[in-house]
Amino acid sequence: MADASMHQAQADARPSWAARNKLAIAPWLFLIPALIFFAIYVVIPIFESLWLSLYEWNGLYDVNGNSTAVWVGFDNYVKLWSDPNFWTSLRNNLAWLILYMLAVPVGLFIALFLNQTVTGMRFYKSMFFFPFVISQVVVGLIFGWFYNPDFGVVGTVWKALFCEETTNILGNVTFKCSRPAPDILSSPEWATYGIIAAGLWPQIAYCMILYLTGLNNVAADQIEAARLDGAKGWKMLWYVVVPQLKPATFIAVVVTVIGALRSFDMIAIMTQGGPFGSTNVLSHYMYEVAISEYGERYGYGSSVATVLFGIMLFFISYFLWRMYQDEKGTR
Repeated sequence: MADASMHQAQADARPSWAARNKLAIAPWLFLIPALIFFAIYVVIPIFESLWLSLYEWNGLYDVNGNSTAVWVGFDNYVKLWSDPNFWTSLRNNLAWLILYMLAVPVGLFIALFLNQTVTGMRFYKSMFFFPFVISQVVVGLIFGWFYNPDFGVVGTVWKALFCEETTNILGNVTFKCSRPAPDILSSPEWATYGIIAAGLWPQIAYCMILYLTGLNNVAADQIEAARLDGAKGWKMLWYVVVPQLKPATFIAVVVTVIGALRSFDMIAIMTQGGPFGSTNVLSHYMYEVAISEYGERYGYGSSVATVLFGIMLFFISYFLWRMYQDEKGTR
């Protein structure tokens, strides 16, 4: 009887399973709400989009509340292959991807400039931070005015270089130009590059912030050792500073690639995909054919979204693999 009471007391004194595993449980208590939202708003829509891409549907239901979607299999993907607008959008995405990468080295050099102790540096930093904190919509509007051939900076500079000020019979000031001012956003050849230039402005600021954070963690003893060995200038930057900025470079490249592939805001604000669809990218073309007032082809738009998702999945998988290899190599 005494032994039974002793065992019972020991069992009562033993901590519960939750108490024994609280360190393992605690992270999941914070992660589970985020995972639920991620599943509802990301994972499930991805699979729904994949499934919808196999149908032809205009978004309507019949009088009984049943969907009017028609199964077409891979017919939407076959149509994509012969759709010139799709290939234009894909080519523009490639241009965004290549030219957007300029944000990484430019952001690095601006960070190196700002990582100094000179008079007025706080003011300079705030000026370079400014593009990062304003909305993409505002950036698009600013550059839309900037490119305007009548009253924008481009038009003003052009008038100063190639135009002569005259006065008409009514006494109004006019300009007689040897050649017309370029309307960048109305040119099928140059509009895409004008939008990319506008998108680079805040992206450079973002990369600059990443590099400024990385420069604060550069080992001062390695810098001093390199100076004692005679390293300076480009050699110091390339062999001592840049290797220590590898984590910041990795994040900057990942964010820049994803930003280039999901470019939508600037195009919607500045050209709406025009002129003649020449500035469309996959994300905006998907919106155009599926959701806009000219679209309502949800199945076809989902097939465009699936292609874009496949491209992004390829890059994200590659970056995760590189991250895993780096972590594996440091162990």
